Amino acid sequence: MALLEVENLRVRFRVKGAVKSLVERDPDPFIDAVLNVSFTLEGGRTFGLVGESGCGKTTLARAIVGLLQAQRGTVRFSGQELLGLTDRQARPLRRQIAMMFQDPVGSLSPRLTVRSIITEPFKVHEPGRQDLEDDLQRLLSMVGLSPEFAARYPHQLSGGQARRVGVARALALNPKLIIADEPTAGLDVSVQGDILSLLARLQDDLGMAMLIISHNLHVVRHVTDRIGIMYLGRFVEQGRTEEVFAHPRHPYTHALLSANPKPDPDAVRDQVELLGEVPSLLARPAGCEFHTRCPFVSATCRTVAPNTIRLEGAHLFSCHHPRVASPDRAVLTGRG
Repeated sequence: MALLEVENLRVRFRVKGAVKSLVERDPDPFIDAVLNVSFTLEGGRTFGLVGESGCGKTTLARAIVGLLQAQRGTVRFSGQELLGLTDRQARPLRRQIAMMFQDPVGSLSPRLTVRSIITEPFKVHEPGRQDLEDDLQRLLSMVGLSPEFAARYPHQLSGGQARRVGVARALALNPKLIIADEPTAGLDVSVQGDILSLLARLQDDLGMAMLIISHNLHVVRHVTDRIGIMYLGRFVEQGRTEEVFAHPRHPYTHALLSANPKPDPDAVRDQVELLGEVPSLLARPAGCEFHTRCPFVSATCRTVAPNTIRLEGAHLFSCHHPRVASPDRAVLTGRG
């Protein structure tokens, strides 16, 4: 049974006030930041959300935990629908979902010590809990920090230490799911490896599931079981991580992967370069929304939206002209 099930999720933002939209006779003064997104995450597994900045990854994650309101779709956690619940109804479920925000230092309150930051979830969800000091020391030990860090403030921490504090706070209530938004952002390469190893070890020890948001393909390849590639708020491809890396079908996925070459001097690569800039959500392109940047665009792409094609192993993609080989030697199927 899936721990998290997201189906046809849609998140919209108003871009014009009621008066302006009335004067301009605009019947739809909204943009779709997330549109018809569906995926599942099994307990103890890791799903990666990948894409360029502004593609909707963080918006999707915030809608899942209830920080943003979704206008359509379903989000089921442990079989129970999350959308539409009151705060009181959602509290028992939300304590089982923890979120780590992108900025390791900026996401921590500068006025609180590490002790207060880590123990705050207990004070909110279990106000009568005793022995908080024992919980604090246990959590610090789990993330590799010594007891002396409890008295420090965020500005006294390095980026890696601050991220470890964020991990400890996320683990406080023993959640079933951790959502990590760019867990290695702003960290040195060596520290990134330490944080990824820490998360992998904790996942093995505790059996939690993780939803990782990243634009770093090296991160998602090494820590995820499945990935979803987002473009303009939609999934253009998703599947098992190794399958997508070995055989990307969508040109956008292929472009992201070919920009990260393997350290193999004998590899013959077919570099795919993205054209132009990401279109505005205020003016989504007709047909395939990727056609304005795709080097393989055809007349069909400009007018007809592609259907979603499902391959073995739940490998899904939406493209009229999918690529059929690895990033090292890729070819294009026939063009219409």
